[in-house]
Amino acid sequence: MKQRVLITGASGFVGYHLIEEALKNNLEVFAAVRKSSKIDHLKGLDINYTYPDFTSLQALKENMIENKYDYVIHAAGVTRARSVEEYNTINADYTYNLALAAVESNISLKKFVLVSSLAAIGPLNDLNGIITGNTTPNPVTAYGRSKLLAEEKLKSIDGLNYTILRPTGVYGPRDKDIFIFFKQVSKRFEPYIGNIEQNLSLIYVTDLAKVAIKALYVGNKLAYNLSDGNFYSRYELGNITKQVLKLKTFKIHLPVNFVKLIANIAEKISSLRNQAAVLNVEKLNELMAINWNCDITPAKVDLGFDPVYDLKAGVNETLKWYKANKWL
Repeated sequence: MKQRVLITGASGFVGYHLIEEALKNNLEVFAAVRKSSKIDHLKGLDINYTYPDFTSLQALKENMIENKYDYVIHAAGVTRARSVEEYNTINADYTYNLALAAVESNISLKKFVLVSSLAAIGPLNDLNGIITGNTTPNPVTAYGRSKLLAEEKLKSIDGLNYTILRPTGVYGPRDKDIFIFFKQVSKRFEPYIGNIEQNLSLIYVTDLAKVAIKALYVGNKLAYNLSDGNFYSRYELGNITKQVLKLKTFKIHLPVNFVKLIANIAEKISSLRNQAAVLNVEKLNELMAINWNCDITPAKVDLGFDPVYDLKAGVNETLKWYKANKWL
């Protein structure tokens, strides 16, 4: 009999790849989605759908008892929201509700894996530094603070066997965030904010999915920082993209104050529409951060994390998918 894994955020970018990897590892997958979720891309996959109510502890306990999961990978959350309260409710409170339900339902859950974010720790202001497991958290956005709060709430639950994963910027097939940059470069336009030196880190989605599945079986009650093990200059992504697409671009450095103005306008328009802005002023704190380089040694030792894709290999695969699926 196959062991069961609940994957939340299943309809999203990372969720799709988690499902694929779980199926490869002979797990019975329960994909947690909303009734309104777009799931056309999941059709054809041998999965079960479930619709947990994250606002209700009792409903979550009933879901746990009904489906008797062996494992949970909690990847659901929001990267943009209309308020601090919305970030905290969805990213932190829902995490706590789900994990507490797993314990109180007495289903003997083997492991709860939380997909957090390196944003929960925040960047460094020193180019020569490196983010480690001992780095004092200093998130620079409400998103990062909500992810840190989720981690703290998870750790407060007695009797829960958990592992926390903190990936840096995730990219790959189906991603819509870094895709915005790829799209601009494909149009021969290469924009940057300001003119500063940066150490950036990234992780290819397949490498994240693989280590998330490994974390079901190994790993301690710790948080593990994840990247591809390298750091890159701010121009590396653009340079590789141009190389793969075989084109030249017009590179421009947008003045910081101009981008802040655009972000302010975007926030106001989104607020009038009762929507979360794609670009907001606070997000610039992450986009303009000096150093996102992180140490992945603990993940290698404890989880057997062995990233296959460096940036060049990952971008090549990603752009190949975008072109094949007519995104580019």
